[in-house]
Amino acid sequence: MEIRPLAGVRVLELGNYIAAPTAGRILGDFGAEVIKVERPKTGDELRNWRLYGGDTSMLYRTVNRNKKSITLDLRTDAGRAIVLDLIRHCDVLLENFRPGMLEKWGLGPGVLDEANPDLVITRISAYGQTGPLSQRPGFAAVAEAIGGLRELVGDPDRPPVRVGVSIGDSIAGIYAAFGTVLALFQRKGAEERIPLPQRIIDVALNESILSVMESLVPDYEAYGINRQRVGGRMEGIAPSNAYPCADGTSIIIGGNGDAIFRRYMQVIERPDLAEDPELQDNAGRWRHRDRLDAAIGEWSVRHTRDEALAILERAGIPCGPIYTAADIVADEQYRARNMIQHFPVDVGAAEPKQVAFTGIVPVIGERSLPIRTVGPDLGEHTREVLSELLGMSDADIDGLEAG
Repeated sequence: MEIRPLAGVRVLELGNYIAAPTAGRILGDFGAEVIKVERPKTGDELRNWRLYGGDTSMLYRTVNRNKKSITLDLRTDAGRAIVLDLIRHCDVLLENFRPGMLEKWGLGPGVLDEANPDLVITRISAYGQTGPLSQRPGFAAVAEAIGGLRELVGDPDRPPVRVGVSIGDSIAGIYAAFGTVLALFQRKGAEERIPLPQRIIDVALNESILSVMESLVPDYEAYGINRQRVGGRMEGIAPSNAYPCADGTSIIIGGNGDAIFRRYMQVIERPDLAEDPELQDNAGRWRHRDRLDAAIGEWSVRHTRDEALAILERAGIPCGPIYTAADIVADEQYRARNMIQHFPVDVGAAEPKQVAFTGIVPVIGERSLPIRTVGPDLGEHTREVLSELLGMSDADIDGLEAG
């Protein structure tokens, strides 16, 4: 039996780009009906990001899976009136506009609360809905810098770099989905109606990043330590890095546990390092990290990737290859847990192409839940949603679409 814990929950998503749509994706993955409102004609700008063929990017298809798309112009009275009508039939509103934009459109929390006194309102912005920076615009790249992440990514002798995905948006989206479920859980168990302030989930991009920075701030306050960029390492943890192999690839090896380290050094034929008194705890190994990495690299470069991994795995040393997308699609572990799912998608060719999409996390049961649909075509569900939920006639919808 397929488990969809959020079946029966209806979400109206006014989000654009990645943050709020990621929250909507997660809610939709677990059974919520997510109605995504997009601008007529152009839609969510993500439709054109990394677009290599066709008219809708795989990025959009991924972030907006398990959703319905309708088109409404929120700049018009008619569009805003329909949003309010839809709100009466929804449990959640998701949005990631600059603070004050909903209020400017006459769709602020007070108005939404009048339309639906049980509505959960989840808002994502650069710096949150309050505070001196709340009105300032900002994308995830800025939030990653202000949240402390960017300073730690890259090599110490070069400027900070960005990770290869929109990690700030994605983390904020995960928190937004979690906050939404918390509010729904609270609402379900309450004997009285939950006050509006407790139904507003306020997620800031910079705070989302800050929350995953581990002990960055306490280390500074307690010890005066400002963490520095250390390349492929993790500060204070050694040996743990990427190491080159004979076939031009690299592998990741994490041998920083005390018992693991001693086995690890035997594997690379350096029993002297296993017995060195200076290397018996992590603090000492970190002080001697360059010496350790050099010794490990001298061993790894004598083996191909597969040879090195086989040797390390037999000894119980945590290790792994550095995967490309092709490696991920071919991986038996991902396949066994249904983490690679194929759908026919328009990629601009004469016929749709079977395209792999990543599965649903976390797993409930033994394998990923099946993705119901990939991100929809623009306005694909406008007629269905407006007619079924609001009782609008075909003529009314045609007039709305005609502008």
